[in-house]
Amino acid sequence: MSKAYGFIEISGVVAAIDVLDIMCKAAEVELATWERKLGGRLVTLVVEGEVSAVKAAVEAGMTEYNIRKPVSHGVIPAPHEEIQKIVAVSASRWKKKPEKSSEPKMLGQDPPDFNLKEQTK
Repeated sequence: MSKAYGFIEISGVVAAIDVLDIMCKAAEVELATWERKLGGRLVTLVVEGEVSAVKAAVEAGMTEYNIRKPVSHGVIPAPHEEIQKIVAVSASRWKKKPEKSSEPKMLGQDPPDFNLKEQTK
């Protein structure tokens, strides 16, 4: 299997989930990771799979969106080891880390390791 990453950047968490659903239904890809910036106002989705599937998924996400048009996209076939490391670090933030509190989190809420006070010092 030739691995590839597909990226779509979009404004808004709800719009990102809509596009991710479209991408995953269009081709055999899985969510590798996602990044939220500016409090979820800018979301980058990263899917992975075979090159042809990733290309089809990204194309579907860019053309069949329901809520908002994505702002940027890309496909990286056979990603370099350094790109794989970046994706792995991002994925570890939400796949492997246990929640620090038992309080329910709202969709799009900053991750538990995010501390606004420390960021603004």
